[in-house]
Amino acid sequence: MHKKLPFLKVDGTRIVNEAGRPVRLKGVNLGGWLMMEGYMLFGRNIPEKAFKEQFEKALGREALEDFTRSFRDTFIREEDIRTIKSWGANCIRIPFNYRLIEFEDQPFSLNEEGLRYLNRAVDWCEKYGIYCILDMHAAPGAQNPGWHSDCYGHQELFSNEFNKDRYLRLWRFLAEQYKDSSAVAGYDVLNEPVLPFTNEAALKDLYVKATKEIRDADTKHIIFLEGNFWAQRLASLGRPEDPNTAYSIHTYAPYDFTHNFKIGLYYPGRAYSIIWNKKRFEMLAKPYRMFMEHNDVPLYMGEFGVNARDGHFGEVKWVEDMLSVFKDNGISWTYWTYKTVANYAFPDGVYRYLDNPPWVNRQGPIYGWETYASLWPREKGRMIFSWRTENFTLNKKLYAVLEKGFAEKK
Repeated sequence: MHKKLPFLKVDGTRIVNEAGRPVRLKGVNLGGWLMMEGYMLFGRNIPEKAFKEQFEKALGREALEDFTRSFRDTFIREEDIRTIKSWGANCIRIPFNYRLIEFEDQPFSLNEEGLRYLNRAVDWCEKYGIYCILDMHAAPGAQNPGWHSDCYGHQELFSNEFNKDRYLRLWRFLAEQYKDSSAVAGYDVLNEPVLPFTNEAALKDLYVKATKEIRDADTKHIIFLEGNFWAQRLASLGRPEDPNTAYSIHTYAPYDFTHNFKIGLYYPGRAYSIIWNKKRFEMLAKPYRMFMEHNDVPLYMGEFGVNARDGHFGEVKWVEDMLSVFKDNGISWTYWTYKTVANYAFPDGVYRYLDNPPWVNRQGPIYGWETYASLWPREKGRMIFSWRTENFTLNKKLYAVLEKGFAEKK
């Protein structure tokens, strides 16, 4: 049992604790848990709501609720938080779907059962002395056209006043809920927004309003703001208007290598007719470092990750070089992600599920989570048991690099 963690705050380009000592956050994401994503379960990347609609159509509402509860109870448990803490990590990013805490068809109505999972995660972090960042991964109306914002391709957060109002009220509620929890490092208020570059002012305007809602309830916690275009463009944000604000960026460069979309790429090596190596990442980090210092704001790499190919293609070296660049530039980070069903593409987990039961079914033609509805009535017990981390295999080569990064003093 650990004593209560001190609140964190921003001090110039650093995050510090209440004693003023610098704290560089280093940890992992709990991707796929409170915001389900298809590839993490070896399925197609359809929106979470599409999967659930199909499941409910096949088996009914009661079965869907039973499935959802079983998955959330099993995929991440208290033992997982304890494990991450034992690695030497000091932070966990928790992506969640806004539907976890608000019913889709009942705006401004509290989903108490869903909220209990977020509360439970925060309580576990408090118990084991590790910070967490609450990340709204899918917002009302969707903030980008990707499946990971639970979207069919048409985002309607920025263009719809009703959705914006729902979004702002949710953050006011969450700030009130967690204002006294020091284990919460802060609020990552919007994952990977995407707007035309000519309309980036709309993102800043929404952030100003969200900050006001949060600060009306909570003056203690850090607010993490992500840049436009999948958390890459910070220029339009400028200097934070709230002093206890950090900026968050994501990187998966080069995409064809990290996601294994083009087979046979190596790191270091060539992609898009460019040589990718540590020197290139150091060069790409320079504008971010200049922005950080010019605007007097800390930077946090909320997501970076790579598809694991057993280290044969340089993917572990890619992670090692990323961590080195983060260290040299004082950037906090959380790796994407903690666990997945092993897949041929997309970034996968430090823990990977390697078996091939019927609910994975790598040979197809129906595979991953789209097999769940047909299998749930007769395979429920085995499916639930398979989601426990003890049935996943640790990627030892990747873990060794991350463990070294967790142990760094700076």
